[in-house]
Amino acid sequence: MSADASAAMEKIRAAGLLKTQGLIAGQWVDAYDGKTIEVQNPATGEVLANVSFMGSRETSDAIASAHSTFYSWSKLTASERGKALRKWYDLIISHKEELALLMTLEQGKPMKEALGEVNYGASFIEYFAEEAKRIYGDIIPPTLSDRRLLVLKQPVGVVGAITPWNFPLAMITRKVGPALACGCTVVVKPSEFTPLTSLAAADLALQAGIPAGALNVVMGNAPEIGDALLQSTQVRKITFTGSTAVGKKLMAESANTVKKVSLELGGNAPCIVFDDADIDVAVKGSLAAKFRNSGQTCVCANRILVQEGIYEKFASAFIKAVQSLKVGNGLEESTSQGPLINEAAVQKVEKFINDATSKGANVMLGGKRHSLGMSFYEPTVVGNVSNDMLLFREEVFGPVAPLIPFKTEEEAVHMANDTNAGLAAYIFTKSIPRSWRVSESLEYGLVGVNEGIISTEVAPFGGVKQSGLGREGSKYGVDEYLELKYICMGNLG
Repeated sequence: MSADASAAMEKIRAAGLLKTQGLIAGQWVDAYDGKTIEVQNPATGEVLANVSFMGSRETSDAIASAHSTFYSWSKLTASERGKALRKWYDLIISHKEELALLMTLEQGKPMKEALGEVNYGASFIEYFAEEAKRIYGDIIPPTLSDRRLLVLKQPVGVVGAITPWNFPLAMITRKVGPALACGCTVVVKPSEFTPLTSLAAADLALQAGIPAGALNVVMGNAPEIGDALLQSTQVRKITFTGSTAVGKKLMAESANTVKKVSLELGGNAPCIVFDDADIDVAVKGSLAAKFRNSGQTCVCANRILVQEGIYEKFASAFIKAVQSLKVGNGLEESTSQGPLINEAAVQKVEKFINDATSKGANVMLGGKRHSLGMSFYEPTVVGNVSNDMLLFREEVFGPVAPLIPFKTEEEAVHMANDTNAGLAAYIFTKSIPRSWRVSESLEYGLVGVNEGIISTEVAPFGGVKQSGLGREGSKYGVDEYLELKYICMGNLG
């Protein structure tokens, strides 16, 4: 292992945050058959650790633990649950450097971005620690004078949370925070590519006083773990972030036990730059929206639509900005672009580029594997992209920015909406009337106006069409973990 990686791992070990076993009923446990899986650093290929490779039996025990703990955890007052969550938040913040190092090592993102994710992920725990005390019901004016009509909000029960590799902390806290705040208990299945960050976060939750069994973590055989969660009648909700294809499968199989489902699925975000936009603002915002985490986010600008009047000027400025991005190991301070998660991700990018160039697109910058090797890919800009190309139709999930000219506002909106996805969209314009008009016309759950980074814990995050169901974050995200109970009290006259 390289000197930098070894020093980082030693710092993580010294903090007691290198966990390689699953967490069931408050105990760190190996896979029952002893199987393990390697966790690798995508920047170097080095093996960071061998973690337990679990399946259906371990998941069933985790579900049983969560179900048993639900009755005591849900009976605590909202204030008591909030205090435990607040302690968890404090511990995450006090260990943010170690968590960021761990995230950079197993996921590849630059340290600056990893630190940003720790703060972002922790913000959900802080927010929902406070929001726990604001889960209000209603009193309904009765239809008869001797009755009283009440509506209570109660926790849904055991939650199965399946999270992706691209945000290994934030995608967990955004689900676990509101679940625990409401009184639910959770079984988390993190990605097998990035389990170490989630295990470290779970250990801090135990230290904060989150009771044994309230938060369980199992990782390994994804189909077995998923099937166990889906088939269990004790699991009352599934929350998932990942691909649309997997989301559809989870939704269909949740029907057998009529589970509550929330899904944050794939995107195909348009970024529309109008000819009245501030070029500097548009370039900065588009760059942030496209190249954060090397293009590996579901809200990345997947298609940059530029009005013809400024197309050449924008393209020139944008390419210059992309050229300044420093590709390298995320542990190096100067790095702004890390590797893709694995070889399969690089091959997908190559497939999209080959498809585009075979249909007439031209590579304006980059367009090939980086000289660093491994899964590094050059930040790429592609021109002359049309709607029959994969770059237009599907999510590339890599550092590739397609530039597409358009003539009119109506054409831009039509092009933007010409997709089954509907997660995030971005527009750049100085016109206030246009900003309102276009924002309301876009078929997306999130819209950024003159801003490329729009996610925050205080606003609802989620998509429409085939980008998912439900919302995460904000007061609206709490409702995903609650059931309404109507109580009619009679003979009170």
